[in-house]
Amino acid sequence: MRRAQTFTWGGLVVGLSAAILVAFIGIPVGALIARGFIEGDVLAALRSPVATTALWLSLATSAIAVAVAVVLGTPAAYLLARRSFPGRSVIDTLIDLPVVLPPVVGGLALLVALGRHGVIGGPLDAAGVDVAFTTGAVVLAQLFVAVPFYIRSARAGFESVDRRLEAVSATLGAGGWRTFRRVTVPLALPSLIGGAVMCWARALGEFGATIMFAGNVFGRTQTMPLAILEAIETDVDAALAIAIVLIVLAFAGLLVFKGLARLGGRVL
Repeated sequence: MRRAQTFTWGGLVVGLSAAILVAFIGIPVGALIARGFIEGDVLAALRSPVATTALWLSLATSAIAVAVAVVLGTPAAYLLARRSFPGRSVIDTLIDLPVVLPPVVGGLALLVALGRHGVIGGPLDAAGVDVAFTTGAVVLAQLFVAVPFYIRSARAGFESVDRRLEAVSATLGAGGWRTFRRVTVPLALPSLIGGAVMCWARALGEFGATIMFAGNVFGRTQTMPLAILEAIETDVDAALAIAIVLIVLAFAGLLVFKGLARLGGRVL
């Protein structure tokens, strides 16, 4: 039989603190969703041009940002997980920097580097290539702030793979690339997918870097967070509808990430 738990003041304080924190997060989110459905017509608002255009633009740009993050971030994560080299800690810290930087600072840095008068943007502009204040700038802003989330998770996945399994693969005649594809990646896959999901969720909700580097142009750079800023002054229902979509997508992304993290723990 399960032993009855003894009441303690310490347990009461811990439970009360947790309840206050949950309420602090849950009440505003719940109030927003309730107002959207009770006082406004969320479904009708989602069909407005502002909401639909921003939604599809956000989904497209965030998907591209995640694809680039996976292509560029996977080798970086593997390198950080498996190799020791001069400057490794500096590179590791630099990759984490966008997580703690205010996003608007990241957007300003991108503008200074890739704007028309920037270090890289100047020569590109002379060649007839504009980067800032374009849809491509939205992707770059999202990538800048979101890629650390993928690299952190991917690195943890690679570090958790038992190297003895890779050694066995090598003794069976598999080369380094084949071992990576057939052994390392499958074992680290839950962490890789989880990192991609978190990267996507962060890219989807990006605001500060986007408005600084890409602007807020309807149909070209206006993502869902930027559409909320504009709609809140003219169409509150649309702003609430877009916010609810972002909440649902973010919540679903977190559930997927946590599920994959548990799966990775069982597999590895």
